[in-house]
Amino acid sequence: MRFNRFSLLLIGCAMAQLVNAHEFEAGSLHIDHPWSRALPPVAPTGAAYLQISNQGEQSDTLLGADTPAAEKVEIHEHVHADGLMKMQRVDRLELAPGQTVLFKPGSYHLMLFNLKQPLQAGEQFPLTLHFDRAGAVQVMVNVQAEDEPASSNADSGHMHH
Repeated sequence: MRFNRFSLLLIGCAMAQLVNAHEFEAGSLHIDHPWSRALPPVAPTGAAYLQISNQGEQSDTLLGADTPAAEKVEIHEHVHADGLMKMQRVDRLELAPGQTVLFKPGSYHLMLFNLKQPLQAGEQFPLTLHFDRAGAVQVMVNVQAEDEPASSNADSGHMHH
């Protein structure tokens, strides 16, 4: 009986590690599933997406990011102005206690300028996020061929139920 319980525990631990493989903790910040879209090798810029949750009592601020995969990284957001969708740079992004900010296509994203390597599906690259309180937090960004299944584009013709 002991053996069974122990092997179940091992399986449970292995599965937990699998599930947590793409989450990052930094102090009271929880960073979930950083990803980027695969691009043709000629693309000069890319974008990285992730989710940041502030699970602490104090607010923190994302000040910027950098990666060896690109010359510079900027925080951008999409804004609707006069019926037009445009991107604007965000200098700092405050994360209030209990707040979760989702970086996704059509919303906040990290622009990667002057890519030094092609973003090929199945690869990863390191990205360092700079927070006011939590400091520098390195995450690994997964390069994916397609967008997240969860964020199906509205213009893809699918009805949302």
